[in-house]
Amino acid sequence: MANNAAKLVALHNPADIAALGAIAYEQDGFGPTLEDVRKGLIGKIGENMSFRRFKRFEGDLAAYVHGSRIGVIVEFEGDAAAAKDVAMHVAAMKPVALTSAEVSAELIEKERAVAAAKAAESGKPAEIVAKMVEGSVQKYLKEVSLADQVFVKAADGKQTVSAMLKAANTTVKGFTLFVVGEGIEKKVDDFAAEVA
Repeated sequence: MANNAAKLVALHNPADIAALGAIAYEQDGFGPTLEDVRKGLIGKIGENMSFRRFKRFEGDLAAYVHGSRIGVIVEFEGDAAAAKDVAMHVAAMKPVALTSAEVSAELIEKERAVAAAKAAESGKPAEIVAKMVEGSVQKYLKEVSLADQVFVKAADGKQTVSAMLKAANTTVKGFTLFVVGEGIEKKVDDFAAEVA
């Protein structure tokens, strides 16, 4: 079912999980939609299953799977070996965006708040505190944007991913990183509190 769902994503380009579930599909006597098949198979095998996320690419792809827990897909133009190296880098360094300009405003504000709280404790004048906060935010952006990260295989320990890609005449258009279980909220039981 998972392999066929991936094919349906490639063929139909659904907007979200709900649209994916509404696509016509039959399997093992269940249907007429993928969602109906999912529900039918849950009843048949007794295990809960859900589609939580997907990402669709249209260009050349490089993939890397680390063990059985981390998977990376990189969309690129250029050298496939360089793109595969980038996929390995993404698995190791877990960037949140392709460039610093693409880091979400929410993440930047969160980092700015942490930096402001830390800088306020220093007791320095307000203009110095503002510079410290901005410096911390810029450092954060370099740490979480793929292009600005130091490439994990850099011989000199300084070469950025963007410099490595430029040398390989390769462009990364996008990437996605999936970690098994990521984003699943686990129910926490406090048995002692429940008894009390």
